[in-house]
Amino acid sequence: MTTTTEKQEVRLAPYQEEYIELSLKSDILRFGGPFTLKSGRKSPYFFNAGLFNTGSKIQKVAECYANRIVDSGVEFDVLFGPAYKGIPLVAATAMALAKDHGRDVAFCFNRKEAKTHGEGGNLIGAPLKGRVLVIDDVITAGTAINEAVEIINAQEDARLCGVVIALDRQERATEESPESAITQVEKRLGIKVYSVVTLEHIIKYMEKTRGDEHRKDIESMYEYRRIYGSS
Repeated sequence: MTTTTEKQEVRLAPYQEEYIELSLKSDILRFGGPFTLKSGRKSPYFFNAGLFNTGSKIQKVAECYANRIVDSGVEFDVLFGPAYKGIPLVAATAMALAKDHGRDVAFCFNRKEAKTHGEGGNLIGAPLKGRVLVIDDVITAGTAINEAVEIINAQEDARLCGVVIALDRQERATEESPESAITQVEKRLGIKVYSVVTLEHIIKYMEKTRGDEHRKDIESMYEYRRIYGSS
């Protein structure tokens, strides 16, 4: 379980607080489970990034992604959004970087099936070359990122330099491994995965804003972290 010292070390930037608040108000971050995950685990909370589904929501999410990218200091030449969820995320994030940070960056995304007429191919947007920063919603078993890496590696002048996702659940990838899926991806690919928020951020924010109202939910997250938390 997270100790008091560890909780005190968690810091939330204003954009992270706004992101979590939007997720709570929009029912994107839900409690009252248990919710069965793809892993088969029973989680006390569920995060459904697919519900960032209006103009105002995706605008705020993109602002948070852009802030996380700037905070990270990661250097890149082009953003890449894997189909399908990464497509609106990468376009909106590029707009947020231009509007809020004065950074007019190139972006690209893929089709699931290659187009055989017109311009052809399965890539749309800017040329996929140089240092590529992938924008996606989550990393679980790493399947989606593996597909993105294959696309990037197929380009002569492109290389993956990092990944930005919505949430790090901070839990073990398997029962046998103490590492998270994110840590495994980082080690295997030699890159850094940046999350807009982590489970610890959510717990911290819930303690700060809904400690009495959601005490049971907060304690259930602590317990889940104790059982399944990654090293």
